[in-house]
Amino acid sequence: MESKHGFLKMSIAEFIPWIQSQRIARTIITVQQHHTWSPNYTHFNGRNHFDRQLAMKNHHVRNNGWSDIGQHFTSFPDGTIVTGRSLEATPACIFGANRDSICIEHLGNFDTDGDSMTNEHRMAIVQMTAALCDKFRLPINTISIIYHHWYELSTGKRNNGTGGNKSCPGTAFFGGNKPQDCETYFLPMVAQAIPGFHPTDAPPSIIHYVAVTASSLNVRTAPNGSASKASDREAAQLGAILRIYEEANGWLKISNSQSHWVYGRYTTEVKRATVNANVLRVRSGPGTGFPIVDNLMKSEEVFISKESDGWCKMSLEEKWLSKSYLDFK
Repeated sequence: MESKHGFLKMSIAEFIPWIQSQRIARTIITVQQHHTWSPNYTHFNGRNHFDRQLAMKNHHVRNNGWSDIGQHFTSFPDGTIVTGRSLEATPACIFGANRDSICIEHLGNFDTDGDSMTNEHRMAIVQMTAALCDKFRLPINTISIIYHHWYELSTGKRNNGTGGNKSCPGTAFFGGNKPQDCETYFLPMVAQAIPGFHPTDAPPSIIHYVAVTASSLNVRTAPNGSASKASDREAAQLGAILRIYEEANGWLKISNSQSHWVYGRYTTEVKRATVNANVLRVRSGPGTGFPIVDNLMKSEEVFISKESDGWCKMSLEEKWLSKSYLDFK
């Protein structure tokens, strides 16, 4: 591994054990796939991984006004991977659909007549996606693994590429950018990379979930404010969904294997639910008189923070769903 400009570069063989070793407080339910389009293969010379990543960060911060580079990882034509923003931070990659997600940008233009993906790049993309599914116990389907193309640019509604969408991650990305292309060409390769993988919804030791209400919430090594901060994980960020394994004197244990605690005063309890309608309209308030602001697909998961007259509020967002179309876990 090599580090520069605050980024870490690694091979796929290094990435797999590295991601397994990371302690991440927030709950992850989707892995996003993107291509950079520009820069593309012509901008890569085999040695400028850090320069390209830094240039993307500068563009995202200066031009887009974001606090950091948008993605968590960038994959390169030679099969290497470079880290981006903190894994505790929500990505800034799909407008309206970044919650509880990990974002991967693949350097290149994978539209038809664009770059011809190298074999090293192809295998790295498959194996890193498989490693993330393994790490976060995600089923290998088009609910957990998502393409930017499936979300309408102006609203963030999922429409599976029927209009008003980017081509990202490319019209030629592993056979195409539609959900059926993903199911036919990409997902079988990901599944083959982790044979015998059987994800479960959640470990039985989880007692409930909470959303962080502070801008930054320190993780401590014991359930009291004088305990030292955990040295091997970052603070949890606003809106992060944390898994709770134990409670003690107002403190919440967020690890099943380590003594890692957060103060419960800066969280609010949420319930995990699954959409049971083919398409569920998301509204800006608790009732059909409020505008539709998003769509959710069947089997998508959400975290509910409040209920009102048969309507459910999504975490800390002003987005509401009809309770009739949710199955609670």
